[in-house]
Amino acid sequence: MIINRLIVKNWRNFQQINVPLRERQFIVGPNASGKSNLLDIFRFLRDIAKAEGGGLQKAISDRGGVSKIRCLSATQDAEVSIEIHIADTPDAPTTWRYGVGFRQEPRGHRQTYLTHEHVWRNGELLLNRPDADDNEDPDRLIQTALEQNAANAKFREIGRFLRNVTYLHLVPQLIRFRDAIQGKVIEDDPFGQGFLARVASVHPSTRRARLKKIERTLKIAVPQFEKLEFIRDKIGQPHLRARYSHWHPTEEGHCEDQFSDGTLRLIGLLWALLENESLVLLEEPELSLNIGIVSKLAPLFARIQRIHQCQVFVSTHSSTLLTEPCIDGTEVLLLTPAKAGTSVKVSSDIEDIRILLENGFTVGEVVLSRTRPKDTAGVSLIQ
Repeated sequence: MIINRLIVKNWRNFQQINVPLRERQFIVGPNASGKSNLLDIFRFLRDIAKAEGGGLQKAISDRGGVSKIRCLSATQDAEVSIEIHIADTPDAPTTWRYGVGFRQEPRGHRQTYLTHEHVWRNGELLLNRPDADDNEDPDRLIQTALEQNAANAKFREIGRFLRNVTYLHLVPQLIRFRDAIQGKVIEDDPFGQGFLARVASVHPSTRRARLKKIERTLKIAVPQFEKLEFIRDKIGQPHLRARYSHWHPTEEGHCEDQFSDGTLRLIGLLWALLENESLVLLEEPELSLNIGIVSKLAPLFARIQRIHQCQVFVSTHSSTLLTEPCIDGTEVLLLTPAKAGTSVKVSSDIEDIRILLENGFTVGEVVLSRTRPKDTAGVSLIQ
């Protein structure tokens, strides 16, 4: 299952989005154009669908309320709405459609309530809210049916799919200095502070298989890298330990606090791809990585996606990541800020881009040039 279309109204930077999606989707745009906000749409749906500790009200509260979510350009229409289409492949007929809309009461308690919630399966309407029960008891509209096991039996498959959405933007310092920091871990641990506990929680045979695949990649990416293993210290704390081929045989190895930023980020990136069979959200995966490795990420995403049947969405500023000739224009969403909010277009739908791609230029050469500031020569850090 993959999400093959996204339709959005009044979400953060975006007044309107209506775009098809592929198994591997790259998101490019200038700074502050909304790349992270677009990825957050899928995290928001995941948070609604959570079986425990989730739901519509918490998902909205965690983002600062409707006023922080609603597009500032939405002066007339205060409703925020999201609709996703789910199919077996990008070009297959849609199996599921899920749509949800909400707004905040203009006065009084300022409660957030559903304006609609719809579910279709193979074109058949299974859920159409508000319904008669909602009209009789309006307080029901503070919750989605998706988050309620008593109400989502006919479309529980959508909830299972969304709950498996993975976002990991691993910050190496949170792993390297975890004992010194000892701070609160953000729910769902998006920045990898509890990454080692995440690795430790997996069944040993599964963990060994994943680490062996990561080890093979590290042998290519990191000079003289030889071995990656999972261990526990004397008090039972989990660690990753690495050995290098040029070390003396008596050297035990280095643990994660001595790994480079690039090595830690690459391990986190590969783990996220290997553990998920739903949707993986990656934000600027090129950070801290050698340019040679970055150039291999796009085919790596495609290969893992085919094996694990997952979908991968990647935000990036890297022309190196997008130089792979196999990247099609349909796989790249271009975000363009304007006065009425950021527009989102499939790159191959833009005529001059499509012509250049058809004549042998890569996406990195053609599309990223449109995301650069117009007057970079005038930028100075010190006057």
